[in-house]
Order: sequence, then C-alpha cells, then structure tokens
Amino acid sequence: MATIDDFQKLDIRVGVIVEVHDFPEARKPAYKLTIDFGGDIGKKRSSVQITHHYNKDELVGKKVLGVVNFPPRQIGPFVSEVLTLGVPDEHHHTILVVPDKSAAVVSGKLF
Repeated sequence: MATIDDFQKLDIRVGVIVEVHDFPEARKPAYKLTIDFGGDIGKKRSSVQITHHYNKDELVGKKVLGVVNFPPRQIGPFVSEVLTLGVPDEHHHTILVVPDKSAAVVSGKLF
C-alpha cells in the first residue's frame, strides 16, 4: 500500500502547452508536446497518445498536469522528459487531467 510519504515524492505540477507536433514515428498515434512549467522547471517535452480526443490547435495554451521528477524516457527517436497525466475513456483513449479553473498557477504543485 502506498503512503502519504510515497505520494509526496511525486512532483506533479501545472504546465501550459506551448508547442504541439505530430509524432509519426510513434507506434500508436501521438503528439510531441512542449509544456512550460515556469519557474525553475521551465519547458519540458512529453510524448502523449491523445490524438483521439484532441487536435493540435486546441492544445496550445491548455493547462495540464505533469509529473516533472521522473527520469527522461526514450520513446523511439524522442526523449520524453515529463509524464503528462491522463485518464482513459470507455474505449481506453486518453483524456487529459487538467485544472478545472483557469486561475490555476503555472508551476503550481499538486497537493
């Protein structure tokens, strides 16, 4: 069983998507995101399989939540530096986990 101490080891922050590119080399349809987490964290890149529910134009400027203290992960020719959080729909397509208010502060930590 996980403890509160285990949870507190995760650094989950609010970021804003600033760039979106297709990721044609991915095994499953995906985008390459650049997310600005502000402050000391800055811009990080993430591979996300969200093409079913989102188009590139609607993603730029969207606030998302991401785990920023995992080690980078090589995904084909791309290095993903942050885990962008999502949940599945009934068909296992990813829906982003996002703050429900626009007032959420970029770089704000989930608690």
